[in-house]
Amino acid sequence: MGRGPSIEGRKNAEDAKRAKVFTKLIREITVATRAGVADPAGNPRLRAAVDKALSANMPKDTIERAIKRGSGADGGANMEELRYEGYGPAGIALIIECFTDNPTRTVADVRHALTRHGGNLGTSGSVAFQFTRCGEIVFATGGNEAAEEKVLEAALEAGADDVVNEHGESTVLCAPENFEAVQQALIAAGLESSHAGVVMRPNNRVSVPDEAQETLQDLLERLDALDDVSEVYHNALLPAEAAG
Repeated sequence: MGRGPSIEGRKNAEDAKRAKVFTKLIREITVATRAGVADPAGNPRLRAAVDKALSANMPKDTIERAIKRGSGADGGANMEELRYEGYGPAGIALIIECFTDNPTRTVADVRHALTRHGGNLGTSGSVAFQFTRCGEIVFATGGNEAAEEKVLEAALEAGADDVVNEHGESTVLCAPENFEAVQQALIAAGLESSHAGVVMRPNNRVSVPDEAQETLQDLLERLDALDDVSEVYHNALLPAEAAG
């Protein structure tokens, strides 16, 4: 009779996955520190990065070391933020945000992933017009009208621009500069989000032909697996979302 993965094997896989997440978060904290001040209280972007790291159960001493690197110690000053734009299979628009200390390596890795999956790297601005940068705070409301109403009322009170209810979630949208104030107001209202951040949100979602769906999923997973890649945004309407 066949045997499934051992407990040790599963633990090793989970450890490797957590290490990869931590690598990305450390880079985000480092760049956020360098872009402002080393104190989260006076650096909203750093505070958001630290909150994300704490949500991922990153030890506080690891966070402190990342902030120290961003202050110029341990080579953190070499880390920079880059954004690539391009197309995936079936013409799906992609924005790929990276933190890297080696741009030559990063662009080569991103280009390789795209070309292997029938996509290509575009020039700056080639797809950005299809996205809007905004604050996004997501709540798992499960389609419950009372829960959706509570989010809507709190969001409007907090000065949010819109609330979108779909796929069992209520997504609060706001201008990037209002993100922190809106988020804090929602927390004060007793609401706990499943995700929050300033994102590139597609203006319209595009259906993906059946024959391209697997290739697109493989591409998104490949890009996410790259240490230098922090976020990948796309305008595809994935099957799970279409069904939702």
